[in-house]
Amino acid sequence: MQREIYTIDATEQSPGRLATKIATLLQGKNKPDWSPEKDAGGFVHIQNVDKLKITGNKKNAKMYYNHSGYPGGLRSRLMKELTPEEIVEIAVNNMLPKNKLRSIRIKRLKFVK
Repeated sequence: MQREIYTIDATEQSPGRLATKIATLLQGKNKPDWSPEKDAGGFVHIQNVDKLKITGNKKNAKMYYNHSGYPGGLRSRLMKELTPEEIVEIAVNNMLPKNKLRSIRIKRLKFVK
């Protein structure tokens, strides 16, 4: 299978709207022969991710939570503590279906300087 390489410019785009475009391309939903069990998506290269548009007070107020599964294992980080690459990757990862193909698809996401 020949996979396409899509290049997206992240300048002045919000992370959520950018993540929906990326998740669609990683799953291959833009192709006419799409089906949920096939992994027909392409590679997605993101440029200018450091120029994301974050509106409002999200930098200081938005929290990202992660739990280890153990008692007392809840960790939280503010958006300003994360890099722009991490913000986009978390958003895309949460938009992909929670199945065996998720980790394979997220590996095809690359950030280009």
